[in-house]
Amino acid sequence: MAETRYSQDHEWIRVEGDVGTVGITQYAQEQLGDVVFVEVPQAGRKVAKGEACAVVESVKAASDIYAPASGEVIEGNAGLADAPGDVNAEPTGKGWFFKLKLSDKGELAGLMDEKAYDDFVKSLG
Repeated sequence: MAETRYSQDHEWIRVEGDVGTVGITQYAQEQLGDVVFVEVPQAGRKVAKGEACAVVESVKAASDIYAPASGEVIEGNAGLADAPGDVNAEPTGKGWFFKLKLSDKGELAGLMDEKAYDDFVKSLG
């Protein structure tokens, strides 16, 4: 069964086995507005927890996407190059950014579960 965790930078990671799929949350895409460009990392790239590894640009701003855990990128969502609006339409579905083979699942313990993340977002007012 997949487990989803959230970062304070508004990324989510859905973990199945030792692979995590990473994207941005509904809240993050709402703050960005219409997404017009996405750059995802290449397969084979090793990333550290907290490292900027993807970029999302909207009509309002450009933002880095940070790795919520360390590992090796096994797939970038190439479809976002042609359809960056998928990030707005389905941020937790087909709008995912990359898949990561996790090097230390223990790092996930520092991330929030859905209830904690919802509370965090409410606290932002």
